[in-house]
Amino acid sequence: MTIEDWRAKIDAIDKQLLELLSRRANCVLEVGKIKSERKMQVFVPERERQILETILLENKGPLGNDAVRRIFECVIDECRRIEES
Repeated sequence: MTIEDWRAKIDAIDKQLLELLSRRANCVLEVGKIKSERKMQVFVPERERQILETILLENKGPLGNDAVRRIFECVIDECRRIEES
């Protein structure tokens, strides 16, 4: 494969990642509605720890656990922001 072929694959994966992040964010918004109705807190540290633990157990590389943790902490943080708004 050429570099252009690899870049096209990366571009396609990036689009898939964006779609998945949007789907995740929509799920978060629905959870936020339920939390609001039930007067629940948005930030649940135990749930966030659970998400990270599960993701790290699933990680098979090539990204290391520290990198995966940072990425998912950012995703979780951004999702929490839209849930709070």
